Amino acid sequence: MSSVCTGAAEAPIHLHRPQPAAEAADAAAARWRVEQIEALFELPLTELLFQAQTVHRQHFAADEVELATLLSIKTGGCPEDCGYCPQSVHYDTGVEASKMMEVDAVREAALAAKAAGATRFCMGAAWRAPKDRDVEKVAELVREVKSLGLEACCTLGMLSKPQAEQLKAAGLDYYNHNLDTAPETYGRIITTRDYQDRLDTLEHVRGAGMSVCCGGIVGMGESRRERAGLIAQLANLDPYPESVPINELVQVEGTPLAGTDKLDPFEFVRTIAVARITMPKARVRLSAGRQQMPEGIQALCFVAGANSIFYGDKLLTTGNPDVARDQALLQRLGLRARATGG
Repeated sequence: MSSVCTGAAEAPIHLHRPQPAAEAADAAAARWRVEQIEALFELPLTELLFQAQTVHRQHFAADEVELATLLSIKTGGCPEDCGYCPQSVHYDTGVEASKMMEVDAVREAALAAKAAGATRFCMGAAWRAPKDRDVEKVAELVREVKSLGLEACCTLGMLSKPQAEQLKAAGLDYYNHNLDTAPETYGRIITTRDYQDRLDTLEHVRGAGMSVCCGGIVGMGESRRERAGLIAQLANLDPYPESVPINELVQVEGTPLAGTDKLDPFEFVRTIAVARITMPKARVRLSAGRQQMPEGIQALCFVAGANSIFYGDKLLTTGNPDVARDQALLQRLGLRARATGG
């Protein structure tokens, strides 16, 4: 593991060049310590929700939710050994490796997503790191999605600096690369890459001028302090991500994390609230795991400051609530879809 993982929850992380001394001192003073975040988790739920909703209303319309759709453009066959992932070649989960989708098929999916109200179209591919020829093909897909008036986001694994610049030139708005968990937990979940690999990709994305979509997964057997450590890593990125997907582990038979004790649903709500308080201007997204989430818990997540959801039939290889059910829930809660992405 990289040295980033040793006590990294307490060490500043910068995605840009070092600041002048006075500015760096101000930034350090504003950092979130793990102990501060853990104290937020320990607040009475009603107080935590009040604080999160107060912060949320300072930066966003209280009744607005962004709708995003995620399409797997290349499924399975990934050489990584992420313990949660059914697309890994290391596990027998019934997911077959596929070739990358053709432009016409992606265009059709993007048009369907737009017709259903989505404003951001995300494309995911099961690679450890794409080859340059893969990035050329994805760039073509990005241009197609942008031509339809949608925001474009990709998650393709680790990127080099030139690859990030090529995707930016094609018009890519967001790049997703999750930290997954706290640094001290990381080695229990993944052994085929380390934390610094993820931070390097985020730096390349920032350097190319794209917005960052970066979050994590909870319910992988981590402690509350480790959940606080994940949020600290995200909140102390400089700057913190514009989009923060919070995933609950979807247990898939055949993966090492199948059978993990399920996270208390109120702890998930607390995670959303803490993310909102520590990253006030980010779009906090309900992502994987929402299909198994009762509507009452989803409603509490919106109260806690979630203002983005993945919307559509599937979230990569695991199910997602269908469009009609989502629309009905938003209507019952008096929430409306954001007119444009961002």
